Amino acid sequence: MRVYHRLEYEMNRQLLADCALSLSDYTVMNALSQAPGRRTGLTALATTIGWERSRLSHHLQRMTGRGLVDRVPSKSDGRATDVVLSDAGWDTLRSAAPLHAEWVRTLFFSDLDARQDEQLADILATVYESILREGTLPRPAQT
Repeated sequence: MRVYHRLEYEMNRQLLADCALSLSDYTVMNALSQAPGRRTGLTALATTIGWERSRLSHHLQRMTGRGLVDRVPSKSDGRATDVVLSDAGWDTLRSAAPLHAEWVRTLFFSDLDARQDEQLADILATVYESILREGTLPRPAQT
């Protein structure tokens, strides 16, 4: 837990300082950037990022107010809402991603040699599969 909390803090701090984004903003925007047309349903997005729908809905309100995302009627179900990464959100994410990726590499990988890097990737893949199998969220859609 020490590593998780410290890593989360450092990633959030870097994004706020360099890009005026929270780690939560970045998480939402990154997931949307990988969806077809940068658009997905609220439930699918919540599942992808591992959030409760209510948390996501509140966060999207703030992001919509800042022009980073738009909420639009679903193309497939008129009763549902889709979330779209706006052009401004896309530009913001594209500016933030290289800085953020470099910081994560520095924090997480800079002291690992090639063997340790490969071992860590294998271990994390195994842990992720266990979480998907044993956890309560549905498996995220393959993109």
